[in-house]
Amino acid sequence: MNQKLLTVAIATNNLGKLAELREVFEDVPVELVRVVDVTGQPFWVVEDGDTFEANAALKARAGCVATGLICMADDSGLEVEGLAGRPGVRSARFAGPSATDAANNEALLAALSGAGASGRRARFRCVLSLAMPGREALHSATGQCHGSIVTQPRGRGGFGYDPLFETDDWAGRTMAQLTDQEKNRISHRARAARALRPQLLRELEEILRIADLAMGNGTA
Repeated sequence: MNQKLLTVAIATNNLGKLAELREVFEDVPVELVRVVDVTGQPFWVVEDGDTFEANAALKARAGCVATGLICMADDSGLEVEGLAGRPGVRSARFAGPSATDAANNEALLAALSGAGASGRRARFRCVLSLAMPGREALHSATGQCHGSIVTQPRGRGGFGYDPLFETDDWAGRTMAQLTDQEKNRISHRARAARALRPQLLRELEEILRIADLAMGNGTA
């Protein structure tokens, strides 16, 4: 479907995440835009939750309030066996509060210096939440991608820890060495988005049904 029937806000400032979600939902008649694109104001949420689930919910609800639109938000990160699941919810801040991707990658390699193959096993995990205006309840879904941390960055694509994460799904290649299409077949965010897709479609159908009733095109 090319006609966009509904605008859905995405509670992120990360253009890479927005691009991934747009590709996954390309055939759904919704226009995905960032919260800042709707409000024209900077969008920041204090992500003080202890879990991906809590932070995704915080961002989805805040984006929904800010825009008055259905809002989708993810919280995601890298969990490494040899680091007892770290960096986890602190993935974006592993090297410090304002860390760059490069600094986080360097910090991860330093933390895993001397680690064996089992200690380098890791997974990307994503929780994606959908908030609806006027509702407290959320729809949420989880996606995971398993692999290992390599000893040196490889590839120029993606963002975050992608140059260090060799995925089991594409043996011998890091996420940063995949095309966008290849990454969106197996990434944790794409898998969470596909799992959340039926809920978004049901919400869209309900909104259209109500709109038809309001216009006198249907029966109660």
